[in-house]
Amino acid sequence: MKISEIREMSVVDLQERIEAEKASLNSFKIEHTVSPVENTTTLNKARKDIAKMLTILNEKNKR
Repeated sequence: MKISEIREMSVVDLQERIEAEKASLNSFKIEHTVSPVENTTTLNKARKDIAKMLTILNEKNKR
């Protein structure tokens, strides 16, 4: 997800999206533990996307 797309989202949308992404990441981690996934870069990408969204959310809350 691009930063420009994240910045356009409202605070409520960001919070909902962050929760959904965290749940998705947790389920993916469990799947990976049970049977290793071939493409593990999706784990890193999901973590980075969550971090981007949290950063933008913090910026919006400080205003």
